[in-house]
Amino acid sequence: MVAQRGRRNGSAPAPRRAPEAGDAGGASATGEAGGASAAHPAKGTEVTGATTVAAENTQAANSTRAIPEAAVARLAVYLRVLSAMAEQAATTVSSEELSAAAGVNSAKLRKDLSYIGSYGTRGVGYEVQVLIGQIERTLGLTRQHKVAVVGIGNLGHALANYGGFPGRGFPVDALFDIDPDLIGVPVGGVPVSHLDDIPSVCAERGISIGVIATPPTAAQSVCDRLVEGGVQCILNFAPVVLQVPEQVEVRKVDLAVELQILSFHVARRAAPEAEQSGGAVEAGGTDGAKGVKAMKGAEDVKDMVVS
Repeated sequence: MVAQRGRRNGSAPAPRRAPEAGDAGGASATGEAGGASAAHPAKGTEVTGATTVAAENTQAANSTRAIPEAAVARLAVYLRVLSAMAEQAATTVSSEELSAAAGVNSAKLRKDLSYIGSYGTRGVGYEVQVLIGQIERTLGLTRQHKVAVVGIGNLGHALANYGGFPGRGFPVDALFDIDPDLIGVPVGGVPVSHLDDIPSVCAERGISIGVIATPPTAAQSVCDRLVEGGVQCILNFAPVVLQVPEQVEVRKVDLAVELQILSFHVARRAAPEAEQSGGAVEAGGTDGAKGVKAMKGAEDVKDMVVS
């Protein structure tokens, strides 16, 4: 899966002004008073509930931006494994157990969890429920994200009927297609709407994630409609690069590319096996001549003619 960023305008953030002697109470341009931040006010400073919430949101946003994208993907895997452990009534888990279940080494796991401020307890490990809560907050799963699927073909039908989305906080609340035989027909309990209704339906239902499962020729126009309807994130199964505004995030899923990557790994693992077996030497000839491959054995050397 490939992440695609929106178009950037190239503007740089304004430089932060240091507090000056003339500032009232030593307050800086960023609103920090007496060297204390909004999240950690100085003694005697009154902080309202709104200020506290804003500070917590800022801290969470800064923390999320500091996490590498590869680590974010692994956090999702850890969450799936931890949720399964919680269903089995597990209360604690060691880094070795969790890393083995997630398919990563323990050092990488501990590094990933350090991004969210979780370091575990020596000799005990991690509390399963606490770690689940930390990862869910980091991944923004403390609230539901309504999903719209566009293109109700074989893939779209499968996505619309998949029961695992609602349980993980991603209810499918809107479906779209252009086929008149599908309009109004419920799929997975949700009636299919026309493509032209994407902006209004997405805005009315508060759709935040759009899934594009259309032919490549229709993907960009569908994307534009989703953005018009206020959709912030797009999962694109069409083999095209979408043009989106800066604030819209796109994840591209190309199954052919994934298979090609797997093919590379198969070929890479096959190469050492060929070397261990003695290797193969191909002898070429003139045009039309058959190639001859000489296979070296432990004792015997045999010539094999390969057509």
